[in-house]
Amino acid sequence: MTPTLSEYFVLSPEVSQARQAGTPMVALESAVITHGLPYPENLTLAKDVEAEIRSLGALPATIAVLDGKIRVGLSGEELERLAQEKKVRKISRRDFAIAIAEQGHGGTTVAGTLIAAGQVGIQVFSTGGIGGVHRNAPFDISADLPELSHSPMIVVCAGAKAILDLSATLEYLETVGVPVVGYQTDELPAFYSRQSGLKLTMTANSPQDVVEIARTHWGLGLGSAILVANPPPAEVALPYEEIEGVIQQAVREAEAEGIHGSGTTPFLLNRVSELSGGASLKANLALLLNNARLGARIAVALSR
Repeated sequence: MTPTLSEYFVLSPEVSQARQAGTPMVALESAVITHGLPYPENLTLAKDVEAEIRSLGALPATIAVLDGKIRVGLSGEELERLAQEKKVRKISRRDFAIAIAEQGHGGTTVAGTLIAAGQVGIQVFSTGGIGGVHRNAPFDISADLPELSHSPMIVVCAGAKAILDLSATLEYLETVGVPVVGYQTDELPAFYSRQSGLKLTMTANSPQDVVEIARTHWGLGLGSAILVANPPPAEVALPYEEIEGVIQQAVREAEAEGIHGSGTTPFLLNRVSELSGGASLKANLALLLNNARLGARIAVALSR
């Protein structure tokens, strides 16, 4: 049954048709567009990710808030507008009502995208890296993690962002019952790196394997997401020890400058890019495309 949507949603014609026809769809976040990259690199990435998904037989559904409406599936004009918008919120669970009430604009985080995609009935979501438990601040936990615990969706990522405490994040996911499935790996990828030293208990070697795990999990009445940890492409992945040293330096600088809360992640990602000579940004862009491809293949397998 197609879920009934509230007045706060606007679906693109393609998404509306896909919901009725059962066409495979892949949800995409928009915080990477609004807060992750500068213009025009953000627009180029958004278009490239959508093109990858279409080329594999699925429909991309980028989600954002524009003019106080939750938009699912953006036109080329809307993508362009979002990519250049200056006054834009980062949208998680707490932010939807505020952005809608003020007729504002926003880029959805992993948590925000999970909420919106779930209400539309999309079951596959591709992103870069999820949020998690922050280093040196175990009380600072991303809203992504509890949202994953009650969102029955397949989420493809390259693990959690490497600037976080990966071990603590993995422990939190275990506590709230979110299966973390390594895609063709038995080790949690560390976002920029293919290895982290953290072993996983589940591995999938094909999109169909992922679908079988998800269907069984949900069939048992377990309503969490399935987190598919997809290592970044080998040709752009960075050695773990090398990038870890860069991250630790960026963390020290953030602490020295008194940066905390929502400003921490953008500062660290930007500083890591600077300190790595742009290598981390190159890996980030490549893994986003890689995850989009896997998300599309899983969506097609799920629709069969």
